[in-house]
Amino acid sequence: MEPDEEKKGTREEPEEESFGELLDKSFVPPTRYEPGQKVAARVIKVTPDWVFLDMGRKGEGVLAAKELVDDAGTVGVKEGDTLAAYFVSSDGSEMLFTTRIAGGAAGAAQLEEAARSGIPVDGLVVKAIKGGYEVRLAGGARAFCPHSQMGLARSGGPEEHVGKHAPFRITKYGEKGRNIVVSSRVLLEEEEERKAREVMATLAEGMVVKGTVTAVREFGAFVSIGPIEGLIPVSEIGWERVEDVESVLSVGQEVEVAITRLDRANKRFSFSLKKTLADPWETASDRFPAGSHHVGKVARLTAFGAFVSLGGGVDGLLHVSKLGGGKRIRSAGEVLRTGQEIEVKVDSVDSAKRRVALSLAAAESRGTPEEEAEDYSKYIDPSPAPPALGALGEALKASLERKKK
Repeated sequence: MEPDEEKKGTREEPEEESFGELLDKSFVPPTRYEPGQKVAARVIKVTPDWVFLDMGRKGEGVLAAKELVDDAGTVGVKEGDTLAAYFVSSDGSEMLFTTRIAGGAAGAAQLEEAARSGIPVDGLVVKAIKGGYEVRLAGGARAFCPHSQMGLARSGGPEEHVGKHAPFRITKYGEKGRNIVVSSRVLLEEEEERKAREVMATLAEGMVVKGTVTAVREFGAFVSIGPIEGLIPVSEIGWERVEDVESVLSVGQEVEVAITRLDRANKRFSFSLKKTLADPWETASDRFPAGSHHVGKVARLTAFGAFVSLGGGVDGLLHVSKLGGGKRIRSAGEVLRTGQEIEVKVDSVDSAKRRVALSLAAAESRGTPEEEAEDYSKYIDPSPAPPALGALGEALKASLERKKK
């Protein structure tokens, strides 16, 4: 074999990379945070002054513990918790975060930066004024919050917010801080949206979850599962036909529902209470065997017959051919009305197809025409009748009777 041919047939092995080269390739430069950028980080340590955050390979974050202290003086987070915070600045590998700008030391520069980056600022609602509220921000700056931007819903009068602290976002910063407009609602909406995303990530169609009834309407009931709300259509409230939703559900009632639709894009969710209940058709053949008699209520009328509710969520069909008593009728409405109670006989049951065939019990009791003739015959005298004499015979008989006298 020639040297060139030997080279062609020899497979070259790649050179083994050194540990240093592999380490260099695995290194991912830390992402640069922009001031005001919101992040979610895990708490790795809590001290009286600082809360330390795990920023992964990007370094370590710190946040002033006083921002998270409650009325009792306790820091409201612990190791392992996930905390949402806003990036402020960095010093080497240490990054400073905040949940909001607070404290009397906040100056115009900080408020202007908060307006630019979207970092929330602490505010005290001082008083209600025309069109909204006067708010005192950190550092003593005055701001205006319109009525519509104070909260998600107003449950009381204009004075309900006065004297209370709340986080605000600066939506307008003008005239070097002399014209500041703020909103509390936008932060509340963002928090609701975040919670909704977290909940929706855990949900799937077919799941059974607990919820609370928030509103009752003629067409169904609204149920909230944490931050998301969906509708139970009236047809999904129970196996039996529901005429009045308020007779079954009430506001504040806790219920278990099955998720039937999750339209995340349009934020439309549908639930079913019926699917969490036992299916009545599983025991229909035992409760309504063929040949049995029951008193039912006419649920609805059609051209081909009437659907009769037998109870427990099972309806049977009384065909129009069994309603005329031997006479031909065009629709069930000629002899029945919705809501009418009637006695019926079960002719057959098909649980798999969810069908029950019915007939009128009264028709069975009347029997067939032949049976009716036999019943009437018992009232007839069985002895043979005398032969008819005719009109002349009757006259002769009367004359003979008079002569005997």
